[in-house]
Formats: sequence, C-alpha cells, structure tokens
Amino acid sequence: MQYHMVTGGPKPVAPFSHAVEQDGLICITGQMPDTADAPGILPEGIEAQTRNVMANLETVLAGIGLGWTNVMMARVYLTEFQRDYAAMNALYASYFPADRRPARTCVGVTGLAYDALIEIDLIARR
Repeated sequence: MQYHMVTGGPKPVAPFSHAVEQDGLICITGQMPDTADAPGILPEGIEAQTRNVMANLETVLAGIGLGWTNVMMARVYLTEFQRDYAAMNALYASYFPADRRPARTCVGVTGLAYDALIEIDLIARR
C-alpha cells in the first residue's frame, strides 16, 4: 500500500494522507474549500467553495500522476443541500466529459470542518 502526501497540496485538517493506493485503486481524502496558501480561510458561496475543492482535488490527482478521467466515484457532502445542490452540480459537471462522468453520491450533512459548505472525496483508478 502507498500513502501519498502531495507537495503543494492542501494542508490536512486532521491526521490523514492525501491519497492511499493499493493495486492501482486510489482513495483520495475529502478536500475542503480552503487553499494551501490560506489554510482554514474559505471563500463565500457555494460556487467559489466548489471551485476550490475541485482545484484541491485536481492538485492531489496531478500530484500522483492522475487526472479527472481516472476518477471512478465521487462523494459530495453539502451542508446546505437544498440551497446549493443545483449551483454545485453546474460547476461539478464542467470538470468531466458528459460521456465519462464518475459514479457519485451527494448527501446533505449537518457540518463540515471550517464550517465549509462542501467537501468532496474521490475513488480513482490508475
């Protein structure tokens, strides 16, 4: 098993690796909407937070030699599900070709680290 911490990646908010790999299957830790340059500081609104989360995921993917086409599964967590679902989906969809979207679960939760509106984790395949 390989444990990956990506140089320049987002700062962990807890004790975890950015990604863990076994036999070409990679679990990527849920990413928050802060940046490596400003840990714990979040932009306002679901659009800006979704962009930051996707940028953080892209950094981790690239840091282990992967891209969006390697993503098999995504799990999206929203603290304001009814309000933010449509706006989040519009941005999320722009990262994947319409004919190559990963399987996905999206759930409403009562809270996330840093009082974030969104967190996304991924399962990818090398």
